[in-house]
Amino acid sequence: MAQAWRCTGLSWTAGGPVLIWDGGRRSALTWGKTVAFGVAEGGARTCVGARGNLCPLAARVSARSTGPRCEECARLDRAHSVAADTLADDPRPYRVYLAWFGPGMTKVGITAERRGPARLLEQGAICFSWLGTGPLMAARRTEELLRAALGVPDRIPYAAKRAARAALPSAEEERAAEIAGLHARALVLTGWPESLEPAPFRPVDHVEAFGLAEAPAPVCVVGELAAGGAVSGELVAAAGPDLHLATDRGVLVLDTRLLPGWELVPDGGRRVEVPVRALRERPTAQDGLF
Repeated sequence: MAQAWRCTGLSWTAGGPVLIWDGGRRSALTWGKTVAFGVAEGGARTCVGARGNLCPLAARVSARSTGPRCEECARLDRAHSVAADTLADDPRPYRVYLAWFGPGMTKVGITAERRGPARLLEQGAICFSWLGTGPLMAARRTEELLRAALGVPDRIPYAAKRAARAALPSAEEERAAEIAGLHARALVLTGWPESLEPAPFRPVDHVEAFGLAEAPAPVCVVGELAAGGAVSGELVAAAGPDLHLATDRGVLVLDTRLLPGWELVPDGGRRVEVPVRALRERPTAQDGLF
């Protein structure tokens, strides 16, 4: 039997997307590279554990879930987390940002300054701008202020982000227009914490970094992996956790969050033998009744 590998997820580096494997091995992903793997026969997706510990129950996890942990391990993993508001004593500086994912889809968020733009790449932000830098709790209070005053959320469903990529404006200025207006409104609000230093508007565009400018639009998305299945295609773009693979079915989106928990094996064929579904386009406003 071929050696089996376990993927722990996708990471974004200055050089582009990288798949990370158990044991620390990394596979850099470049445009044109063939991504091909099989799912071990007779296996099942199992919980990856939490905080460096194996799941004591080796619990089964849904093949359709983008979370690779059972309920108990997921709770433990979030027990000391900025995202879950359970880590309030981190002394390191944090940044507040505005991120744009498509027309009418802007969110506010925070990320550790030391991470640079990695968090924005991981989320699939098409463009973003920093709003300010300061202590964690000051950044969190600013995030709440902007949510209330500007009416922007701190979360956007991932399926909506994916659908919006199919109809992005072609010019960087157009892609940055919404966050430009919100950034200007944000800086004149009262109530900013004194310890948070505002940042000027400097939009960063990720269309080139994601490879979206030249890549064909995707037509379908992997719904789940399955034992004995396989995925193979040429990498033409990537955004957030998604890999866009050119296959004999057209461009297929593989959400790499579906990989952890499976045993994966080498596969030299050019086949897609996992459940896929059509990529839902983002609904547009109706011009009239008829």
